[in-house]
Amino acid sequence: MSFFTMCVLAAGIGMALGTVGTGIGQGLAVKSAVEGVSRNPGASGKILTTMMIGLAMIESLAIYALVVCLIILFANPYKEVAMKAIETVAK
Repeated sequence: MSFFTMCVLAAGIGMALGTVGTGIGQGLAVKSAVEGVSRNPGASGKILTTMMIGLAMIESLAIYALVVCLIILFANPYKEVAMKAIETVAK
């Protein structure tokens, strides 16, 4: 398996794991907020504000995963080393 194929697979798997985790976290946050509003409708403003801040924090984890995956794909520091090793093996 070539270096670039492994980079693409690593980026895909990393993004999948990052989004699954954040999706579960966001679902749990919204579920808890809806339960809180249904129990105490008077506190809905505070609950929704806190939920939105929490969702922004959770979503930042997915953005960090995306940044790492883009670095793996496009700005990989080992790209030159891998290209030299592939050229050496090809000779």
